[in-house]
Amino acid sequence: MSVQARWRQRKLLWLLAILLILSVVWFFARDNGSKKWKTIAVQQGDIEASVAAVGTLKPLDSVDVGAQISGQITKLHVKAGDVVKKGVLLAEIDASVMQANVDAGKAQLAGLYAQLEDARAQFELEGQRHLRQQQMAKDGSTRLEDVQTAEATFKSARAKVAQIEAQIIQISSTLKADEARLGYTRIFAPIGGTVLSVDVKEGQTLNSTYQTPMVMRIADLSRMQVWTLVSEADIRRIKPGTLAHFTTLGGLGEDNAPRWEGKVNQVLPAPPVKASSESNTTAGAEETNKVVQYVVLFDVSNDNGELMPQMTAQVVFVTDSAKDIVVAPLGALEAVPGQSGVYQTRVLDGQDQVQVREVKIGRRDRLSAEVLGGVTPGEKLIVGEMLADGQIRRFQW
Repeated sequence: MSVQARWRQRKLLWLLAILLILSVVWFFARDNGSKKWKTIAVQQGDIEASVAAVGTLKPLDSVDVGAQISGQITKLHVKAGDVVKKGVLLAEIDASVMQANVDAGKAQLAGLYAQLEDARAQFELEGQRHLRQQQMAKDGSTRLEDVQTAEATFKSARAKVAQIEAQIIQISSTLKADEARLGYTRIFAPIGGTVLSVDVKEGQTLNSTYQTPMVMRIADLSRMQVWTLVSEADIRRIKPGTLAHFTTLGGLGEDNAPRWEGKVNQVLPAPPVKASSESNTTAGAEETNKVVQYVVLFDVSNDNGELMPQMTAQVVFVTDSAKDIVVAPLGALEAVPGQSGVYQTRVLDGQDQVQVREVKIGRRDRLSAEVLGGVTPGEKLIVGEMLADGQIRRFQW
């Protein structure tokens, strides 16, 4: 083949390649122009990054009131639901035995004081005799035996006084203990609040020999504490001072459901301990398949009394937030590998042409991201293709 023939053949191949490329470009341009895109405009909005969790309401201040002595309940002065003040009489236990012990102790103590008075008088008298015998011994007008007898009698009288004084101290201590036990027969409210439960009945006999019997429970319901379980995947985002808000199950589905707010007081450093009667090997095997959760605590005011103990709370911890910033939907963004905070997006311009841009984002929540650059408010970002049946096919990068 001649040189000119080879040159013409090359020119023909180049022409065919150019025509093929132009055909492909025209085909895709025509196909792109025929598509209908689902777009969302870049706009001003708010960002609230959050962690959702479930919590349980408990009174911030509560007391389990018990009986410190054994005996029969003779009178209950309150019932469940009553509001009581601190120091109010709640219940009475049969005090007859305790009162008898106190009376006997007082009588015994009175007898000892009488004996002490007599012993002191004898001590004073023997002291005088001992002094006279010593004086007579100096004058030589008494026997040595009488001097020694007077000295021994004096010391005996002094020991008798000390013995009775010791008995008085012992009986006084016993009497104080008996008076304290007598006081325990009347149970008073240690705090002001609402009686949550009464666990005894009138006529019931309590036995406090081995453990303190539970009588009732009182709680101050004006302030509640939310015990929230947070997954180990989210716990690092929550710190003391983090804002939190919640609703109760009773408010689900209501447009104006009440919402309570507070700040995190404490994040407990270890997961709650679960009591189990199973063997360590079985329990350990089960724990490996469970998500570890940590307890987060925060307080809320309950002045209106709407919150009750053991209610379930749908809690949201606000880990980051911003208002009136430029936001874009996360559904229209795709992360650029190896570049932190850099995403790609498709922008539909005024001529319905699709442009691929890089967008820099900052804070984000579950649906939106803060735009730091790359697009401006009002521009339309493509999130998917509108199909003939009205469905939306999400864009695949």
